[in-house]
Amino acid sequence: MVTPTTPAKASNWNLPNIITVVRILLAPLFFWMLLVDNGADGALRWWAALLFIVAIATDGVDGAIARKYNLVTDLGKLLDPIADKILTGAALIGLSILLELPWWVTIVILVREIGITVFRFAMLRDRVIPASRGGKLKTIAQSVAISLALLPLWLVLGDWINWVNTITMTLALLLTVYTGIEYLVAARRENQHAKPSKNS
Repeated sequence: MVTPTTPAKASNWNLPNIITVVRILLAPLFFWMLLVDNGADGALRWWAALLFIVAIATDGVDGAIARKYNLVTDLGKLLDPIADKILTGAALIGLSILLELPWWVTIVILVREIGITVFRFAMLRDRVIPASRGGKLKTIAQSVAISLALLPLWLVLGDWINWVNTITMTLALLLTVYTGIEYLVAARRENQHAKPSKNS
């Protein structure tokens, strides 16, 4: 009789996790490039924006590779959201330091992102609340809004592009708050469903 073999556990130091670590390491470089010319919108500003776009795009790449080649690891699950928060947080804080984004917007988004991330890790002991479609849409909206805000397109297209930036950032902010509330409501529901089964 042939006994089924258990699939080998993926190494923590696989390609997707290395990509995630590189994304974390790029965040300080990006932050420096964004602020070094103090908002002069020179060549480094363009390079900083392009670096952010490439780095944030790797989030989908490492996840796709991990799922396709069965390289999903606990370390990857831990590092991936941290890498995203570090990168987007650096961009939002940098834009606020340059007075291109109100500090209250940065604070609201970061409080939601950090709070939900900590809450999700705390919940991992009991259950996993899967990311909703709204959460994935929120991530896309944030990536697009921050990318547009970083690119000094007003130098090429004129000041009207600032209206586009305002609309996309407002949409990202609303989705961020809404999905944060949605996640907490879903977690509460899951907790209420879990209680009867524990007591039975």
